[in-house]
Amino acid sequence: MALHLRLANEAWEAYYRTQATLAREFADADIWEGLHSTEYAVLYALSFEATGLRITELGDDVLLTQPGMSRLIVRLEDRGFVERTEDHADGRVHRIRLTEAGLGIQRRVGAHIARRVAKAMTRALDASQLMTLRDLSLALLVAAPGQAAFVQQRAIVRKRS
Repeated sequence: MALHLRLANEAWEAYYRTQATLAREFADADIWEGLHSTEYAVLYALSFEATGLRITELGDDVLLTQPGMSRLIVRLEDRGFVERTEDHADGRVHRIRLTEAGLGIQRRVGAHIARRVAKAMTRALDASQLMTLRDLSLALLVAAPGQAAFVQQRAIVRKRS
């Protein structure tokens, strides 16, 4: 039992520190065209949803509170990257969707990010190891409880489709 406890915690620490180090590497890269990573995360989430998403759905996807997401949406609207549209299913709320400018910057920055991620991930891992890492990460996500895990699982399925 003690070995299992220790090994689980060592694995978590390695996973966490690796993710944090790579996230910092990506954040420091000159690839963002003036976007913050959370702004890009919203544009990325919207790029899979032609009819847009509600603010609460976006917040769940990128792990921001509703007030934080509302402020971020205002900034993205001011820059012309997103727009609010009516939600035909519920007239009390709006859906947020990408504008042409938003789609353009999402695609440009996304291409930079994809290349940077591939470079970072393949400098130490081969294809077989990458598949193993992906599968292990998905197994942890699928086993996680709660709404946040469900939203992240749904996002992965949506993005694979």
